[in-house]
Amino acid sequence: MTERLPAWIPSSLADWLPVLMAIVLAVVLAEGALRALRRLLLRAFAQAPSALAVITAARGALHAVLPLLAVNMVLHGAPAALPGLVTLQRTVGMALIAALSWLLIACINGFAQAVIAAHPVTVADNLGARRIHTQTRVLARTLVGLVVLVGGALMLMVLPGVRQLGASLLASAGLVGIIAGFAARPVLGNLIAGLQIGLAQPIRIDDVVIVENEWGVIEEITGTYVVVRIWDQRRLVVPLQYWVEKPFQNWTRQSAELIGTVFLWVDYRMPLAPLREALQKACEGTPHWDRRFCLLQVTEAGEQALQLRALVTAASAPQAWDLRCHVREQLIDFMQREYPQFLPRQRAELSRAAAGDTQPTVR
Repeated sequence: MTERLPAWIPSSLADWLPVLMAIVLAVVLAEGALRALRRLLLRAFAQAPSALAVITAARGALHAVLPLLAVNMVLHGAPAALPGLVTLQRTVGMALIAALSWLLIACINGFAQAVIAAHPVTVADNLGARRIHTQTRVLARTLVGLVVLVGGALMLMVLPGVRQLGASLLASAGLVGIIAGFAARPVLGNLIAGLQIGLAQPIRIDDVVIVENEWGVIEEITGTYVVVRIWDQRRLVVPLQYWVEKPFQNWTRQSAELIGTVFLWVDYRMPLAPLREALQKACEGTPHWDRRFCLLQVTEAGEQALQLRALVTAASAPQAWDLRCHVREQLIDFMQREYPQFLPRQRAELSRAAAGDTQPTVR
């Protein structure tokens, strides 16, 4: 065949012409097979939203994987004497590994988005949906991190020079392995913590938590950290390992319902029955009360006043906060209008001393 080619074509390129033609043919066949396979999958999984989401998400990656796979097969069947064949085989092999990693990541993200879309959190009772959202997002990001890590390692192993260099360094100096281990420890620790959070679920998306003495809501869970939206719109970024190593408060672990407390100090002569009626009216006058119970209790009898505690219930932490503020305002307003003389006050008793001066005695 080389005798029929023009003289201006180099002999090295002439040797490559059959392989190049086979590569072009293989790529065309791969594209045709990809389109046929996609149509077949869309028809087969027309009633499966999750499968359709995965197919749609993997569309771009498949356009890279199948042609590269066809090219890789042609190159491995090419004559070994071709100049530059080994370099091209390694390059295509690394590109194929990268494309396969891309395909896996696209499938993982597509399936995660399908699961999240199938469980909206806009419903009234969204505890189960939030649990599924948290598991899906954390596990998906953890799996994506593992795919990137393994894919990068496999790409480096394709290059003999890098593989031999790493082996020689590890064999000659154990310090390199120790440094690499310490450097990778936070990454691996966060990966393991992400798996623990995804499976055990100590926190979920939209959970109300108190962490580092801050009250907030879990806004985002990534592969390395958790974003907590503080009540004043600040953002607290907490590493994943924190949630599996240190204690914190989760106000919505099993249910979003909470019991709120309101403390008041009143005079000993204050009748409690009218105050209990005022508490009941205050709770019934606001939609924040979930109608489970509202109680008024004497929790302390001090030297100068009584401490009263009102227990009120709400369906969520924000509603509990608003309910407590409402009840506190209503009770104080009631006492100011009806029983102002029984508000806490300083008592003083006047007695005449031996010298005839009047001395106040504070009690």
